[in-house]
Amino acid sequence: MSNSDMTNGNTAQHKIGSGFGATSTADDVLRGIDLGGRLAIVTGGYSGIGLETTRALVKAGARVVVPARRPQTARENLDGIENVEVDELDLGDLDSVRAFADRFLASGRTLDLVIDNAGIMACPETRVGPGWEAQFATNHLGHFALVNRLWPAIEPGGARVVSVSSRGHHFSGIRWDDVHWRRDYDKWLAYGQAKTANVLFAVHLDALARDRGVRAFALHPGGILTPLQRYLPREEMMANGWIDEDGNPIPQPGFKTPEQGAATQVWAATSPQLDGMGGVYLEDCDIAEPAPENGERTGVKGWATDREQASRLWELSAELTGVNAFAP
Repeated sequence: MSNSDMTNGNTAQHKIGSGFGATSTADDVLRGIDLGGRLAIVTGGYSGIGLETTRALVKAGARVVVPARRPQTARENLDGIENVEVDELDLGDLDSVRAFADRFLASGRTLDLVIDNAGIMACPETRVGPGWEAQFATNHLGHFALVNRLWPAIEPGGARVVSVSSRGHHFSGIRWDDVHWRRDYDKWLAYGQAKTANVLFAVHLDALARDRGVRAFALHPGGILTPLQRYLPREEMMANGWIDEDGNPIPQPGFKTPEQGAATQVWAATSPQLDGMGGVYLEDCDIAEPAPENGERTGVKGWATDREQASRLWELSAELTGVNAFAP
């Protein structure tokens, strides 16, 4: 870490030797950690790695609020897990985001953990709200608005805010001249932009909030076959060797189980190893290294951690959503 990094309170984008790795599970990283009395929000915490995140947090003693676009499905999936409450939230609808935040704030509770886990991937060209591209709107703008509206509950608890990104951020930086893909839509590049936005959000939120005791992280959970793939044609998943002709998952080198996939976001939200740190991108339960120049898709791309781009995206997002908890 350079002297300027230490002066600014920034965390270097380099491994810290956490002792965990790609095969660690959410239960592994929580071993010995007592979350009794802690309150968490996990968007999409009822399917895939979100469900495993909710299970692990509850097992460690936390109470978890699960905002869900499909509340009935969420209640069915979470049946039998105690200390969980479900509420309605559609991240692609800013009125829904405001309504959820208002209901939560009316409860008078403070938050300790916010895990922005929900998302969509590689969907056909879809427009939401005032014509926004659905992946950017749902994965980034919805969570941006949610965290800013929940700020009165986040700040008092000195919460950690965790933004679930993806190695997919390597596909594309922010397309500043056309963030809503009104021309030449490409589902994978649009996904990449949205995942880059998730990282930039954490970078700037941490810069704004760390003096108030709130820290933010972004992460790649790993390759996992979950309902996130629901928009992909079966032929495409078969061509990638992910599933067989009957739709059954084919074990992949480097692919994780949902329990392993949930580990990095749970580690980000709870690990004392990250005390005093923030504004960085994580993978395999450690801080990630910068991406190598040979094009290999590991680590974090410079366009996702650039502080000027992070600030620019924050201002654009505030303008688009009409909400900014840090406005003068």
